[in-house]
Amino acid sequence: MRASVWVGIALIVAGVAVYLRGGITRREKVVDVGPLSVSTSERQPVPPWISGLAVGAGVLLVASGMRRKT
Repeated sequence: MRASVWVGIALIVAGVAVYLRGGITRREKVVDVGPLSVSTSERQPVPPWISGLAVGAGVLLVASGMRRKT
């Protein structure tokens, strides 16, 4: 398979995953002292149209990568 097919599949999977989760969660360590560790997590919403754009671009890449040169 061509590289564009693999990139397209990755975009489709990422777009669907972000759409289903509703955003991206980012974790950050605040304090790390000995056995004690404190971290925070912040959820950043991603608009659904961005997920759809990633899926659409992935479909286009897969379709163009699957075409054979004649």
